[in-house]
Amino acid sequence: MRITLKDAENHQGEKLILQGFVDSIRDLQYVQFIILRDETSKIQMTIEKNEENQQLVEMISNLPLESTLRVEGTVLDSPKVKLRGIEFIPTNIEVTSTASLELPIDIKKKEAALRETRLDYRLLDLRREENNLFFRAQTLILNAMRNYWYQHGFIEINSPKICAQAAESGAEVFHLDYFGTPACLSQSPQFYKQMAMASNFGKVFEIGPAFRAENSHTSYHATEIQMVDAEISWITSCSDVMDMEEDWLRFVLKELKDKMGDEIKDKMGIDVTDATPSFPRIPLQEAKQIIKEKYHYESERKDDLERHEEELICQYVKEHYHSDFVFITKWPFESRPFYHMKDEEGYSDSYDLLYKGLEITTGAQREHRRDILESQIKEKGLNPEDFSFYLQFFDYGCPPHGGFGFGLARLMMQIFEIDNIREATYIYRGPTRLNP
Repeated sequence: MRITLKDAENHQGEKLILQGFVDSIRDLQYVQFIILRDETSKIQMTIEKNEENQQLVEMISNLPLESTLRVEGTVLDSPKVKLRGIEFIPTNIEVTSTASLELPIDIKKKEAALRETRLDYRLLDLRREENNLFFRAQTLILNAMRNYWYQHGFIEINSPKICAQAAESGAEVFHLDYFGTPACLSQSPQFYKQMAMASNFGKVFEIGPAFRAENSHTSYHATEIQMVDAEISWITSCSDVMDMEEDWLRFVLKELKDKMGDEIKDKMGIDVTDATPSFPRIPLQEAKQIIKEKYHYESERKDDLERHEEELICQYVKEHYHSDFVFITKWPFESRPFYHMKDEEGYSDSYDLLYKGLEITTGAQREHRRDILESQIKEKGLNPEDFSFYLQFFDYGCPPHGGFGFGLARLMMQIFEIDNIREATYIYRGPTRLNP
């Protein structure tokens, strides 16, 4: 059984086989110090320059950094060693792969290469310790999301990603030829989440890819994203959806803080919020009035928030409510999709959730009455015949329902205070990037 470097100190005095990348080499007059690194930790390997170790010394002297080794030896307690107070004394070394003498980027100095160059060599960029921590945290977050939903009776679905009809704007889809029939890549599982409500699934979630053909080069857009979606039945308004999302996010972030908060603080200097304060709920026009009066900024757009407005209202909420989150409610129906329900005042019964200055979620109560839904399709200037398969969901009874969706990378960006979605995505896809 393989022993990871993190667990090596639990086997002091035992003969072990360790494996890892060569992180650094200090080749001194009488001794060699090699730092070995795997996905869990680092350890110092010490080789004295004597006749017995001559073959090992020669091997290390000619070894490029980032090569990989399989090493037999013994872990010893060594308080003088700054790295963990232990060292590994090898008796045999096998070079399992040899790296190039020169690396295209310096993986220890992020700022030494342009972002696009690092993305070109993403496999090396991902070797940085903070990236390893980032994706371990993402794994914990996804597991916590699922655990919450499992505990609350949700069903996981996997909707198709090849679709006949766009769920949102048809101008923002990737079109393809499906055996002679026009089709597109899915922008959202929205229609299929609603189908699950009509199928009496009650509560569902999905974590999967979505595709947006937006020729956007901002720091928070991508053409392929991992979407996180949920939908619930038997609601009375979108407040029920907000309640669920707030409770769910609080559970997820508490899990992250409890299990990895100290490590994230130590290695990245970031305090993970546990989202304890309640998320304020502010109508759109009230938010705009606050921004105007408090920060003397007024946008020309009346039906949406500009990026700067998102930052300002989050600043206000942090100061007055001590929350990193805020729900913005009561959106003009004109700015929302046809499947959103209207409230008694004619607003879309929907919300955006902002987190640390960025919109991460759109949620709503859906219109489940076929006649009204069809009239709203026409109101948006669309042809109901183009949505015949979708309208069929509502022909045989459908409960009141609603839900939300958001891109995983945006949440991760804000948790880790990363300024660009390219850094928060395993392999980024954008209008000018199709490789690696």
